[in-house]
Amino acid sequence: MHTVMTRGNAILAYSLSVLSVLTFCCFASTFFYDYRTDAKINTVKVLVKNVPDFSASREKNDLGFITFDLATDLNPLFNWNVKQLFLYLTAEYTTEQNALNQVVLWDKIILRGENANLDFKNMNTKYYFWDDGNGLKGHQNITLTLSWNIIPNAGLLPSVFARGEHAFKFPEAYIASPV
Repeated sequence: MHTVMTRGNAILAYSLSVLSVLTFCCFASTFFYDYRTDAKINTVKVLVKNVPDFSASREKNDLGFITFDLATDLNPLFNWNVKQLFLYLTAEYTTEQNALNQVVLWDKIILRGENANLDFKNMNTKYYFWDDGNGLKGHQNITLTLSWNIIPNAGLLPSVFARGEHAFKFPEAYIASPV
């Protein structure tokens, strides 16, 4: 006859094996799901100032101000393996100093069960749009892209880009008045 400890160990080992198989099945059932969707992004107001950056050196750097419209429906992305989405809006551009600049301008966390149909009008950026020099004034090709990370119950943490991006340009002159 087996002792209570031996029987408890066998039950616990069997239960953990069953749970690990179920967790893998949860992951495998949504592995090939396409998590991309369309997003409409538009800039409403675009300004650029040349101000001192007090966080680093006291040199004057370009600071961009934009307001944007964002419309997308993320409800189809939620399935039984998606716990939440971490959305972020990035601006990508090139300068003479850097081959690729990426700046996160806005982010949002959407939990399962929340309204995931986004229709924002005239939104301000959440974070400053600093350039590490004077590369924003008159720049002709800044691209806004919406991306998200999917936080699943089990499995990989994919980073997904939306279908649809928006390109805009900054004005040729700095503004002098406060924004």
